[in-house]
Amino acid sequence: MSTPTRLASRSNPALVRVRKLLADPQAYRKLGEVWLEGDHLLRAALARGLVLPIVLVSEDHAGDPALRGLLDAARKVLVVEPRLWRDTSALVSPPPIAALVALPGPMATVAGASAVILDRIQDAGNLGSILRTAAAFGVQQVLALKGCTALWSPKVLRAAMGAHFALTLREEATLDDVAQLQLPLLITSSHAGIEPASARLPDPCAWVFGHEGQGVADELQRRGALSLRIPLPGGEESLNVAAAAAVCLYESMRQRPAALRRDRHEPVR
Repeated sequence: MSTPTRLASRSNPALVRVRKLLADPQAYRKLGEVWLEGDHLLRAALARGLVLPIVLVSEDHAGDPALRGLLDAARKVLVVEPRLWRDTSALVSPPPIAALVALPGPMATVAGASAVILDRIQDAGNLGSILRTAAAFGVQQVLALKGCTALWSPKVLRAAMGAHFALTLREEATLDDVAQLQLPLLITSSHAGIEPASARLPDPCAWVFGHEGQGVADELQRRGALSLRIPLPGGEESLNVAAAAAVCLYESMRQRPAALRRDRHEPVR
């Protein structure tokens, strides 16, 4: 571990950048950095080979043995006074450690690799939960089309719980990118189509999950190989999009031949 530097000023450049990232979900695009809060996210980043250039830790926890490995892995450690630490998170109880990490460079789509396509998903919690589910069920890449909420915002990163580092991610993707996947598109709908468990789902494929209120755009629907809906005998109109994604991606995994149910934890590049 490098010699820690104690921060006692709110105007420190690192703290200024953190506040910008928290205030604007899209600020990472200009700053070229993302804000990872909590030891789980930092460990997930390290496990995928990311470097931790700057780790910030609350002065109250700077000597915590459980955080020693993360602090040792950092190129630079900043110890932040407790009165300033509250400004490093939007959470009521901020985690004691976080890091400023370089925004990963653009990732190209890969033809034939299983995918999820996100069409104008607006809620950061939904988007992050879908990423987490996709990684858990063996999806290799996620395309967030133009109009989706910011993929690397602090809220999405927290909700995804490290899934960003297990997936190939394409932000601001276009329909041309979708075509380059060369995969059958499975279109989700709240009212039309067949049940996933009753369908013979292709593998690999690309699942398409749409806007929370408007669903999947017409142009994507016209490209679909299958339209699928989840039965709701309880009478609700629809499921939350993140919940629907979990049902669909689990069924896709369940139908996958046993020989292919291998861990797909390495993102394709």
